[in-house]
Amino acid sequence: MMHAFALITHNTTLFFSLLFILGLVVGSFLNVVIHRLPEMLKSQWSKDCKLFLAENGDLQLPQDTPTEPSYNLVVPRSRCPHCGHQIAAWENIPVISYLLLRGKCSQCTAAISIRYPVVEILSAVIAAIVAWQFGVSWQTAAAIVLSWALICLSFIDYDHQYLPDNITLPFLWLGLLVNLNGLFTDIESALIGTMAGYLILWSIYKLFKLVTGKEGMGYGDFKLLAMAGAWLGWQMLPAIILISSVVGALFGIAIIVFKQHDKAKPIPFGPYLAIASWIALLWGDKLNQAYLDWIYKTI
Repeated sequence: MMHAFALITHNTTLFFSLLFILGLVVGSFLNVVIHRLPEMLKSQWSKDCKLFLAENGDLQLPQDTPTEPSYNLVVPRSRCPHCGHQIAAWENIPVISYLLLRGKCSQCTAAISIRYPVVEILSAVIAAIVAWQFGVSWQTAAAIVLSWALICLSFIDYDHQYLPDNITLPFLWLGLLVNLNGLFTDIESALIGTMAGYLILWSIYKLFKLVTGKEGMGYGDFKLLAMAGAWLGWQMLPAIILISSVVGALFGIAIIVFKQHDKAKPIPFGPYLAIASWIALLWGDKLNQAYLDWIYKTI
């Protein structure tokens, strides 16, 4: 076993090939999380609301409530949303199945969203880039897992304007855990980063609401920046905020120019925070150093 691991890690081509394949497979699972987790949460919220109303006498629940079929990240098996065709194993091979099916359901020929292979390829490419940056190390393993979480959060927030606690909070605690031994930063910086990340955006939110009477962002954004602070430390927060603002502005301009966004629909900030956090994860130190050098030369 150890010999096989040593062979893989010392053979660069084999290492990146296996990592890329793993990224494709995980990307297929990320598609499931992106689609099903919001539906699972909505279902649970609906049940909680009905139970609350029933406890307060505002709603009469039927005595015999039919048992709902299981719906989670594992069951039921994926089906075509148009005709209900159950996806066979050969139709679920990352990227390859999409190409073989020419982007259409094998039964009703309805179009399959291009997002599925995009997420799979993105998951694989990002994993390879992270591995190229950190090499064979625990940093690579942790950074890849964080990157996959950021992909999920970005797409869920884009679809639903919501960043689920089911992802942000566990990864916030995981960030503190991996930094107990200083994997990315020292634990003091991680703790301060967690608190500062939340409080910075919370303060901006409160100030914006006080001035305009409107909510400029959601609490999920606070938790996402706190999560980034837990992983990368408080030193990376200025870079993350700056990069996310620039990326958000560029995307906002593109949306306005190409008119691809409904003006009544709010633009989520989570994806921009996720992109900025990933950039800071890989090149944050260099960006901070370049910024400090620029300030020194300017002064």
